[in-house]
Amino acid sequence: MTSIVKAANAAEFLALVPRLAGYQPSESLVLVPFVGTRTAGVMRVDLPVAADADEIDRCAATFLGMVCRLPDVDGFAAIVYTAAGFAGGMPHRRLLDALITRADAAGLRVTDALCVAGDGWGSAFDPECPEGGHDLDRIERGAAAMPDLSAPTGDQNTGASLPAADLATKERVARALTQLDTAVRAVFGEASDTSERIDPQALAAIHALDDLPALFEDVVEAESGTAAAFDLALLTWCLARPALRDVALVQWCGTVLDGDEALDAQARWEEGMAYPTELAERMWGEGASPDAERLLRALEASLQAAAAAPRDRRAGALATCAWLSWALGRSTHAGAFAEMAFEVEPDHGLAGIVLTMVGAGHLPAWAFRTPHTGIRPRTDAEE
Repeated sequence: MTSIVKAANAAEFLALVPRLAGYQPSESLVLVPFVGTRTAGVMRVDLPVAADADEIDRCAATFLGMVCRLPDVDGFAAIVYTAAGFAGGMPHRRLLDALITRADAAGLRVTDALCVAGDGWGSAFDPECPEGGHDLDRIERGAAAMPDLSAPTGDQNTGASLPAADLATKERVARALTQLDTAVRAVFGEASDTSERIDPQALAAIHALDDLPALFEDVVEAESGTAAAFDLALLTWCLARPALRDVALVQWCGTVLDGDEALDAQARWEEGMAYPTELAERMWGEGASPDAERLLRALEASLQAAAAAPRDRRAGALATCAWLSWALGRSTHAGAFAEMAFEVEPDHGLAGIVLTMVGAGHLPAWAFRTPHTGIRPRTDAEE
């Protein structure tokens, strides 16, 4: 069911936007696309830093291009969030003016162009805006019109960290990974010492590798936070291997049948056959839109695995978290997790791909195809 919340004035609209986004933007430009009188999501980009007029115009064109990719959008509101003050004029006014000019040329209406600064707020369309901006308390008072919507507790960077994992869990997962290594060497004939004891739990865990799609489906179907040490260790082990990780990502974007197909395609590719385009394109954000809730469950499981794993073995899980965050439209989080993976493994392939996409402001195509009704995930790019 779609909730309809009406904002009677600019102050109420500014109180509504962070609640729509799920966080309080900082040093950001937020674009709120409209289809008629209804919002079609929230898009956030980093504010250009020390940009000249040409660079500001280029950024405005890029940002407007993101809005134009959304279907049926006929207008938008632009909001600058910054800690800078109104001394000397509205902060980032040139960026707002460039967006207005570009929108006019593109035939898009701009419902408002606002700035929420460290000491006040105002609209570029308000000729009577005080020199120091309006009192920020007016925005807080505007929140009274929407008591059923929770106020955000952090900014766009909140959540770009690993969950807490207690020392006992980390020790159990580290031991489980060691036992898995031993079991894999023994089962696949790589053990140098055949008298080395193999933990029965490790043997049972690696038997799950006989049906990888079933293993990866368990990851998104299991109750949150219930994974045992060997479950976390086995997921960490799989995500450290690109061929297995890619099967998981394709499957989490679709269904267990997609996992079966991806596993078969991977085997054929290793034999020299071409990898199917329709599977490969998912890694670049093309193809059918995935189920956001399914990706969120996969992300939560991958975060738990990364948090519990020894530091030198968590790069694969971190890069997986980066890609899943990117697939969900959370480029700020994606970049943070990719950087964490690079700290462990400086030449990690997937982490490098994610950082390249984030740096270029490239978002998955499905981020621009979300229906206008129901829950819309945020779109968070970096410029």
